[in-house]
Amino acid sequence: MASLLQEALPAQTLVVAIDPGKVCNRVLLASGERGLIGESVSLPTLREGLDELVRLIGASGAVGEPVIAIEATGSLHGPWTAELERRFPGRVRVLAPSETQAARAQLGSRRFKSDDRDCAALVWLARQGLGRSPDEPALGALTGAVRHRRQLVSELKVLRQRLHGQLNALCPGLSAPQGQGRTLDLLRPSGRAVLACAAAFAGRAPSVRSLVARAPGRLGRAYAEYWVQRWRACLPPPADAELRAERLRLDLTRLEALVGALATVDAQTAGLLAKTPGQVLTSLPGVAVVRAAPRPPDHRDALMAIAWGLSQASPAFRERADELRARGFQPLQVRVALARHACRLCHALLRNQEPYDETRYRQARRRGR
Repeated sequence: MASLLQEALPAQTLVVAIDPGKVCNRVLLASGERGLIGESVSLPTLREGLDELVRLIGASGAVGEPVIAIEATGSLHGPWTAELERRFPGRVRVLAPSETQAARAQLGSRRFKSDDRDCAALVWLARQGLGRSPDEPALGALTGAVRHRRQLVSELKVLRQRLHGQLNALCPGLSAPQGQGRTLDLLRPSGRAVLACAAAFAGRAPSVRSLVARAPGRLGRAYAEYWVQRWRACLPPPADAELRAERLRLDLTRLEALVGALATVDAQTAGLLAKTPGQVLTSLPGVAVVRAAPRPPDHRDALMAIAWGLSQASPAFRERADELRARGFQPLQVRVALARHACRLCHALLRNQEPYDETRYRQARRRGR
């Protein structure tokens, strides 16, 4: 596939342009010698649609293998891209919607978007040798796991907010005590034990023994006594406490399911990351699987997370963060600046596949690299 990129195509090469959709994909066949081959058609995204596309390619009469240009529209292009790459190895090119829009501007149809105009723009781009190779299967699987985890984290954030609201209604003021280090984290054993007791006793204060028994992990007796004493100082539960407790039990089931799903996807991500070059990023201080895995598919968020981890665990990055703060940088500006340095560092690690070395990094900084 690398031989096809950045190299203009011969006039006789058949170009297949595909503009993906949810139900149907718009397809156009053309070559430099013959121009448009037949009319553009809409093919269903199911197996029959792809089989019909293969038939159209065979019936075109073109000599040699086709070049297939497909627009990367969210996740709509994924199934066809993978199957076409399997049937026509090395002949598929993926182009971003921004590239298609720029090509339409060059062709004089920027303001008049349609599926056929997008297909014409894809043909124009492919003939110039533009586009990129489809993602490797291992990278595609890692991307799916990372995005699924992000969705789980978003759901968990909303659920935690709702649980805090429910707990505050059953036991007013319990979930937001005063004092540093005394916030109630609902994902820790103490928080989940408090939620379980609130649901079991309809907001009434439990005994220390009950609280410790319902903790899913280790809960010290002194810590349990603190929460029980605070609980007893709260106002009494509302009149509809039994109904609220029932709803809380349902949401607790959702919480356990989400926590279990996160643990499962984290284990899957660790296995998938080990099959990609991105595994070397876990050698960075403060960067484990969760921060290293999004680096291939979601660069911006991953780099911000990696920059935060490095600023906490790497002496060289801590010094750089202190220098930036001394120059008047705000916290977000410091993190963005560190993310730029982390980007160059990650690129070097991925290119060389050598683990991070703090001493070598300091030497490179002194040389101005």
